[in-house]
Amino acid sequence: MNKIALIIKREYITRVRKKSFIIMTLLTPFLFALIFIIPALVMTNEDKEFKKIAVIEDGSDLFTNVIPDTRDVDFEYLTGVRLNDIKNTFSEMGYYGILYISPDLVTNPDAIQLISRKQPPIGLLDHISGSLEKEIERQKLLAYNIENLDEILRTINTSVRVQTIKMDETGAARETSTGISMALAYIGGFLMYMLVFMFGSMVMRGVIEEKTNRIVEVIVSSVKPVQLMMGKIIGVALVGLTQFALWIVLTLALVMVVKTNLLPEGAMQQIQQLPQSLAEPDQAVPGSATTVTPEQLTEFQQIFAGALNQPWGLIIFSFIFFFLTGYLLYASVFAAIGSAVDNETETQQFMLPVTIPIILGLVVAMGTMQNPESSLSFWFSIIPLTSPIVMMARIPFDVPAWEIALSMGLMLITIIGAVWMAAKIYRTGILMYGKKTSYKELWKWLTYKG
Repeated sequence: MNKIALIIKREYITRVRKKSFIIMTLLTPFLFALIFIIPALVMTNEDKEFKKIAVIEDGSDLFTNVIPDTRDVDFEYLTGVRLNDIKNTFSEMGYYGILYISPDLVTNPDAIQLISRKQPPIGLLDHISGSLEKEIERQKLLAYNIENLDEILRTINTSVRVQTIKMDETGAARETSTGISMALAYIGGFLMYMLVFMFGSMVMRGVIEEKTNRIVEVIVSSVKPVQLMMGKIIGVALVGLTQFALWIVLTLALVMVVKTNLLPEGAMQQIQQLPQSLAEPDQAVPGSATTVTPEQLTEFQQIFAGALNQPWGLIIFSFIFFFLTGYLLYASVFAAIGSAVDNETETQQFMLPVTIPIILGLVVAMGTMQNPESSLSFWFSIIPLTSPIVMMARIPFDVPAWEIALSMGLMLITIIGAVWMAAKIYRTGILMYGKKTSYKELWKWLTYKG
């Protein structure tokens, strides 16, 4: 054990001192932070230009004052003006654009044009089309001479949201959120795929590097090849955990620094006043074009309740377990491949059978978010080669405890077999040079006695 500990220490210190480790450790949090920062910047730095749009109806006044003004857009309805009169001069007149409404818009939904010198934002287009669609529907209903039509339309306007309740065998019920579960499934499955593949490949490259430099010949004179392999696998695992922990800490620190110092002044004010707008849905956040409606408040409450009701303890424990076991499984295989070749080019013939299960697991995990109870999702979450990825995608959807236990048990058994096989290949291949290894040769190494 002392020799393995020395190898782990050497592997850990050597790798954390590398420039590549330092650069990736410092650079990756910036990339992660951008995922959180950019959406905030987009929301708080949206186009603040005040837009005045001229509205011209060709020979009718059916849609006069139908489109309401917003905080940033003012619709000015022009009468006695034809499109050709201001088509070429609207910009000089101070207009952002011209909204031309044809008289046959009621029967032809394409009979409308927004003419501008810039690409209009999608929010503006949605605002215009949504307002006109409601008015067209109202006018079509008016043709039926329905009494008190406006009052009827207000009363029948209803939105339905399905509340999902999870009930266990004891009869206890709790509210869940499919959206939150799908998000956690995607994050868990993708992170597992990325980390297992990345750190497992790191072990293979380390083995090939030492074998190419002939350093391994000196090392194996003092320790057994199996001890060297296990020390390297555990050492890289500790490097990976260190890097992952630093990524989390640095990412959170960067997000807090940027949120505090770099976001526009109005951003922090809006963020701070958001809870008040949620508690008082009839009040708008100052400087914001959006008012939180009771329907939105209900949706927020459902999302928060769904997030709080997730089995966070099980999710965190399962992630740690499947990461460690998945890494040990694939790291052993990658170590065996690294010992069997002289350079990374030769690894291609052995990498395909290894990468296929990992990629297949990711593909199934993406499908699992749509149907976590399917037989395909079940079997791929049980098979050890794919279970770390697929099971992490299923756990947010309340997988039965026996399925999780079965998957974990099979993972542990498979790891023992994978480490044993990898050790057999490693001890022979690590000192083999100048010979291109085949699958037949690997089988011979596995069957060597002693």
